[in-house]
Amino acid sequence: MLQIIQSPSKYIQGPNALKEIGHYAKLLSDHYLVIADDIVMKIAAPIIEESLKKVSIEGLFERFGGECSKKEIQRLGDVLKANNCRGVIGAGGGKTLDTAKAVAYYHKVPVLIVPTIASNDAPTSALSVIYKETGEFDEYLMFPTNPDMVFMDTTIIAKAPVRLFVAGMGDALSTYFEGRACSLSRAQTMAGGQSTLAAMGLARLCYDTLLEEGYKAKLAVENGVATIAVNRIVEANTYLSGIGFESSGLAAAHAIHNGFTILEECHHMYHGEKVAFGTLTQLVLENAPKEELETVLEFCDRIGLPITLAQIGVKEGDGFKEKKIMDVAKASCAEGESIHNMPFKVTPEQVYAAILTADALGKAWQA
Repeated sequence: MLQIIQSPSKYIQGPNALKEIGHYAKLLSDHYLVIADDIVMKIAAPIIEESLKKVSIEGLFERFGGECSKKEIQRLGDVLKANNCRGVIGAGGGKTLDTAKAVAYYHKVPVLIVPTIASNDAPTSALSVIYKETGEFDEYLMFPTNPDMVFMDTTIIAKAPVRLFVAGMGDALSTYFEGRACSLSRAQTMAGGQSTLAAMGLARLCYDTLLEEGYKAKLAVENGVATIAVNRIVEANTYLSGIGFESSGLAAAHAIHNGFTILEECHHMYHGEKVAFGTLTQLVLENAPKEELETVLEFCDRIGLPITLAQIGVKEGDGFKEKKIMDVAKASCAEGESIHNMPFKVTPEQVYAAILTADALGKAWQA
């Protein structure tokens, strides 16, 4: 199997980076559909609009409906076609950005990605996570190329809710461990081949950066400021994790996240929060060394990522162990799930046991 690494054509990060989007957008198109939700429209739309106007680019602003579903992708695609837009700019969180990528893909136009939060590693990837309109995971939509450009404005990101910033660290936390598992099993990554030294190097750098800078960056974002630590964590959450997961591979952590999406009580949790608990569960599944488990537990607990079932919304009740967690375990092991990239065969019974053990470890750590 070939070794493959892939990435966006350009990754642009720094204070007030969004003010320069017009300069770069002009290289690809002269008329963009700009997709953002209500909150992001107030934060980013005026900056984007001004920057586009400076270079005589048209921008049609359309509000995102809230879910990256097939229906929403179709609706926005119709808007793009009806107005003869020849490019897409997606601004906001992961679901907005995934929707923008899908719209651009189906209509064969360039796409510029503008995250206003660093809550996951979706921005740089050549895929979108498609959900059902009820919020349950539906499928991965794979693209032949990564986004044309990604803009990370650290001035805006530092003022976003700290919980979203921390959730991004939860998503990034899984990158090294899932990549390591895929490397051992020689699994095919989302880039279409086996991992490269560069991809695994980025995945490891992502993990090391989280441990070194994560807590300092969280404190800075709590105060709405962008320090060197914040800049490094933005890069880790987005670029290092994005290239790392896509070109090193996904394994159990993300599959277990997908399993938890079937539980309504977990729908209020962010992607990265569920992935963090999925990472702890994967380490239990692997029987990881005690020191590694404790490092992950300490990191998550210190920055505010969940390490127990209760923290992701699953409360103990009648039959919860026998029914809900087994349902999650079965969904995690569905055909085509990334859990089958682990270097050993995984069954729902093993996942069930690992989830409960991860929960017990989390409780013991907090005691």
